[in-house]
Parts: sequence; structure tokens; C-alpha cells
Amino acid sequence: MHALEGIRVLDLGTYIAGPYCATVLGEFGAEIIKVERPRTGDNLRRFGTDTECGDTLVWLSESRNKRSVTLDFSDPRGLEILRDLIKTADVVIENFRPGVMEKWGLGYDAIQELNPQAVLVRVSAYGQSGPLHHLPGFARVAHGFSGLAYLAGEPDRPPVTPGSTSLADYTTGLYGVIGVLLALRAREATGKGQCVDLALYETIFRLMDELVPAYQKFGYVRERMGADTVNVVPHSHYETQDGRWIAIACSNDNMFARLARAMERPELAAEDQFGPKERRLAARGQVNGIVADWVASLPRDEVIDRCRKAEVPCGPLNSIADIFEEPQYAHRENIVTHDSRIGPLAVPGVLPMLSDTPGEIRWLGPALGADTEDVLTGLLGRTAAEIAKLREEGVV
Repeated sequence: MHALEGIRVLDLGTYIAGPYCATVLGEFGAEIIKVERPRTGDNLRRFGTDTECGDTLVWLSESRNKRSVTLDFSDPRGLEILRDLIKTADVVIENFRPGVMEKWGLGYDAIQELNPQAVLVRVSAYGQSGPLHHLPGFARVAHGFSGLAYLAGEPDRPPVTPGSTSLADYTTGLYGVIGVLLALRAREATGKGQCVDLALYETIFRLMDELVPAYQKFGYVRERMGADTVNVVPHSHYETQDGRWIAIACSNDNMFARLARAMERPELAAEDQFGPKERRLAARGQVNGIVADWVASLPRDEVIDRCRKAEVPCGPLNSIADIFEEPQYAHRENIVTHDSRIGPLAVPGVLPMLSDTPGEIRWLGPALGADTEDVLTGLLGRTAAEIAKLREEGVV
């Protein structure tokens, strides 16, 4: 049994944010019908590293468990089919620029008329309202607008992207999943669907800890701090004797005392030294220097071993090559290998882990339009001859 068995999702989105929401729902049993343009399909098929099947690694991984249907929305017949599909759906996900769905006559009010129980997830750069709602945007723009990119990098260097990943797309997809689950729960009581409106920048902004109250209360503008953290020290990255990197996170006085013992310098945690957080913060550079010198005197594995024995939060800065060799990842099945159109392919595993109704990967990203005939005949009762004619005329 799967937690979302019996839930049908229409994934109308492109690239990552909206489609990732559908991906997670599909991992837990929802039926995902991915609707794409004929001939070209979702741009995600060409985003990332190309493969011999014609689709990228990103597509194969992130379009897992989806059935691909092609429809030309610019053709009235394609729109008619889409409306019929919406009537069968529990959830509709779109991440077009605001106004596009309305142009097709498929705004939220129209979808409610077609299917009052449908939940509509709308993902856009700035949301469906506000002075910037009409503008396009991608994750990189959202990272900047949310305040995250401003904080990424060294104090005396230009801001950098916070990791080479479309973080805002993935966080927005996850908030979309939360919205769907909440809306489906409410539907159990009301019998009605609702609209989930998400902006890419908002989901990053929501993760920015005390940034808002610190500015409102004290006028404090946090600046770039490199690997450091604003309210605690030592809480950074340090290079080991063998040229590798580790993270140490001392979030309170007790943790620093443990680190001092691991360093065989317990006096550092005395009240008149660096024991109290305030004294450490006042001497951030000095404290970081002491820790950095100690870490630099030992190989990485010995530093980690000493810290872990002392119950100091510490770990390696893993490359993906390191991750493939890490037993913890293997034990948790964080990387799984699955058959695909290019042979066995390693992809990230399913999260979260549920004890009774776990998610699963049933297949990786499908070929364009692979399920068009099955979906249109099985759900809508179209005949093979009708579909063949539509295909010949470029509608599907």
C-alpha cells in the first residue's frame, strides 16, 4: 500500500519546481500524468547532462514514476482534452508565468467549475499577486531576491551562488507537497479543493532563521561570513593536515567544552577564557584560529575520530565521490540504482522514510509521449483511431 494511492495528479509544469512537487507525490503512490508539448516536451529533458536516450540525467532522475502524455494547448482540441483530464484529477500542478493558464481559459475559477474537488498548485517566480507577479524568474534569481545569495561567500569577495543546485526549485516543490497534503486533508471535511500559491523566493526566505526579527528589532544587516555562522563560534569549516576539509559545529558552551577536551586544552573553556558564548563571539578570529591550527595538525580521519569520541558535532565535507563510498548513505539507501532507458542508473533515494507506507521508485523518466494512448483511452475513452488522427495532426 502507498500513502497517496488513488490520488491523480496532472503535472503541467516545466523544469523543476512544479514537477518536483509531482515527483514527490508520485513516490508515495499518486498517479502522475505528465502533460508535455508534442515533439519538444518539457525543457527539463534538455536541462543537465545529455545521455544517449535523448533526455538528460536530470530528466531521468526527477521525472521518475511519471506517465508522459503530449498535448498541444494552442489547439482547441488539445485544450478540450486537457479540460477532460482536469475533470478526472485530484491535483493540478502548473508553474507557468501568471496569466498563462487564464489565457487558456484555465484559471483557478475555471478549474473549480470543471472540478470543484481539484487542488491547484501554482508556482511562479513572485507569486500570483503583487507588483512583480508578472515577471519571469529561476532559482538563481530567487536566491538573490530572498536574501540568501547576499550571504553566500567570503566577506571581502563577491556574493556566490549557494551551491551549484536549483535550491529554490526544490524547496518550492517541497512546500507544494505540503500545500497539497493540507488541501487534501481540508477537502475531506469540505469536499472542495483550493489553490496553493507559491513563489520561488518565498520558500527560501522562510528558511532564513532570525534575519527578519534581527533587522526589525536591532537594524542588524547580516553580511557574508564565509563558512562561519552568525551567532556561534567555532562553527565553521577547517582544513586538515592532509588537505581535506571538515565541519565543526559548536552550538553551545557545553559543546565547546567538549571540543576543548578533544583538543587536550580544557582550559580554553574556562569562564575567563572562551567558555561563555559571548567571549567566543567577541574573539571570533582568535577562537577560529586556535581550532584551525589544531585541525591542521592532524589528518582528517583522526580529527573526526577525536571529535566524535568527545561527542562534538563534526563531519567531512564530502564530494560526490566521497558520498558513493560512505557506508551511512549505503545503509540508508540514499542512493539507489534503477533500470532506465540508458541502463542501470544511480539516483537519489526516496524521502521521507515511512515505516508502513514507504515510497518507491517504480521507473525513471519516460520517453516523450510514451503513455499518451494509454491515458487517453483508459481515462477519457478516446479510440485508437481518434488518437492516431490527433497525432498525425500534431495535437498529441
